[in-house]
Amino acid sequence: MELAPDQAADAVERHDCPKCEASAGSPCRTRGGRTATKYHTARFTLVPSLREELDVTVPDDRGPGRPWTPRPPTTTAPTPAPTATAIRIGYARCSTAQQDLASQIEALQAAYCKRIFSEKISTRIKVRPELEGALRLARDIKQAAPDQPVILTVHELKRLARNAAELMTMSAALQADGLQLELLTGPLTGIYDPHGMGSMLFAILAVAAQLDRNYIREKTLEGQQTAAARGNHGGRPKVIDDDMLVFARALKDRGIPMPKIAGKLTIKTGKNAGKHPSVASLYRALADNATPSAAAR
Repeated sequence: MELAPDQAADAVERHDCPKCEASAGSPCRTRGGRTATKYHTARFTLVPSLREELDVTVPDDRGPGRPWTPRPPTTTAPTPAPTATAIRIGYARCSTAQQDLASQIEALQAAYCKRIFSEKISTRIKVRPELEGALRLARDIKQAAPDQPVILTVHELKRLARNAAELMTMSAALQADGLQLELLTGPLTGIYDPHGMGSMLFAILAVAAQLDRNYIREKTLEGQQTAAARGNHGGRPKVIDDDMLVFARALKDRGIPMPKIAGKLTIKTGKNAGKHPSVASLYRALADNATPSAAAR
């Protein structure tokens, strides 16, 4: 306890007791009408510096155990309540398993986030469990302590939503729940102010983020279509080339078992170069390249 016993008692007695209804300036009382040995929890938690104490004892000079009598109200000016420190809940996200979350998490830790939720999941997936968890925790804290500022902190705007509409909806939901949104990078760095020019810029950035995603998607599709027109359909490189297929088909027609055929073939390129293809790969290659007459057989 930071305060001496008499100082703590003076601080507690600046408030009426919500439990026993003892007036300001007097110690708490028991149901039997005597002075309590300890102040009631509901009363001493009204003093910010005593909120984490398990109990606060009534000093001997105030008569613990004796018949309770009201004392004159204290004339000491009440200590102003300190501004509550905001609780930050961090959220980090990237789209693929190959991407790294370390830089986002480090930035959130540097921003003093009490808890950080992170996940590797695409924005195309509507339900993101870790984001839901972050929002649920923030709402629970706000509901338990309405006067406590609670902030959802993210590294950048695009980590939150799939499109402009979803981003605006989420922002409105956070405001309705009394939660704040903080961005660590970008034009709106800092705690987002939903009023004035901040709201307009937020909407513009939300639309810009959606256009950027649409542009990336369109360029990706164009690249895939161009590659397909050139005969490159993506995926893993072929293990069995055309020459190997001709040789394998000739051996198969002679009745050679497939495991022996696979053992006579050697992969020419890729990370498996110099190795024999698997029997499963051989079956697959022969099936994919079967002639209509062979397929009919």
